[in-house]
Formats: sequence, C-alpha cells, structure tokens
Amino acid sequence: MIIKKLTEEAFASNNYLVICEDTNEAVLIDAGWDNEKTIEKVKETQVNLKYIFYTHAHMDHICGDHALKEKFNLKAFMHIEDKFLVDMFKEQLGMFGMPDRENPVVDEFISEGQELEVGKLKFKVIHTPGHSPGSVCYLSEDALFSGDTLFANSVGRTDLPGGNFEQLRDSIVNQLFKLDNEIKVYPGHGPTTTIGNEKLNNPFFGRNSRI
Repeated sequence: MIIKKLTEEAFASNNYLVICEDTNEAVLIDAGWDNEKTIEKVKETQVNLKYIFYTHAHMDHICGDHALKEKFNLKAFMHIEDKFLVDMFKEQLGMFGMPDRENPVVDEFISEGQELEVGKLKFKVIHTPGHSPGSVCYLSEDALFSGDTLFANSVGRTDLPGGNFEQLRDSIVNQLFKLDNEIKVYPGHGPTTTIGNEKLNNPFFGRNSRI
C-alpha cells in the first residue's frame, strides 16, 4: 500500500490517494476543493484511479466530486445517513461563502462492516456517527482513514447539522479504540497519529481527559 496525502488549501482538509502496489489501482479518500491539484497528482503518479470513498458529506470533503468523476470516470461511495448533506450541498456552499459547484453524485451507499476492494487492498467500513450521522472510517491493513471523527489530539466538531457529541464519543471509544494501538490514523485534518497515542493523549479521552 502506498499512501499519498493531499492537503487542500481552501479548508486544510486531507485527501488521501491510496494505491495498491501490485495492481496500480487506486482510491481517493475524500475529494476536497482543490480538484485541479488532485488531478495533477493522479497524472503524476500514473495510477488507475477507480473510486472515491467518502468519510462524510461535509462540503470540504465532497466538493471535488464532479470534476474528478468527469476526468476519471470514478465511482463514489458514501454512507446513506449522510445523503441529506449531499442534498443540501448548495446550502453548505452558501454557509461558507463559497462559489457554486455541481452537486456530488453518490453511486453506491455503504454500510457498517462492508468490505470494499481496490486492487488487492481491502477497506473495512466502520460506521462512526457523531461528526455527522453517516460518518465512516476506512480500515485497511495498519491504516485507518478517520475523516473528521478522530484527529491528532482532538475530535471532530458536532455543532453542524446532524452532529452529536455523545454519538461521536461512543463511536471513538467503542469502535476506534478497540483497534490495535499500532494502527496509524490518517485524519481529515491535521497530522497523522496512532490509536495508542490518542487513547493516552487525546484531551477528550485517557489520562488527559477534560470531560
């Protein structure tokens, strides 16, 4: 597995180009605003980009959908409980004062425990509601793509439509913190961390918990 982190300038959101070394097939985890830079990276790496896996449907993670799908003929996956956020995509753009874009189109809705294949790589879907109702993480080998559920020393905000802090905390404690400590966490914003580090040092949990 090769992981290339693409940080979008507009919202500092992380997208990840994940490549199967054996087959050269690739998936993009989330598709942010700076789609031209993503297109350049895909061309530069000369991979066969086949899918977009969305961690959730906030606009800073899905607004590159139309341009990327038009360029590469991709198939996009998302949890159905975030469909309402896709439906209000134009409203999301307005909330943040962003110019208009084409609505994202989800090709397939995914569910808890489902396995998605990219070449020889397998991605397990872990439903982690809280930041949004349909937030998911993707686990492949020793890598967890956590979207805006879990960050290095922080967690996703819960003050946007559909957010719920108790759900978020439950998702992290009873789903993500059950994973091996060595699992690397690739979040939707900020630096990479590990499950073990977050158990110990995240201010919302562990020995430094403030709640």
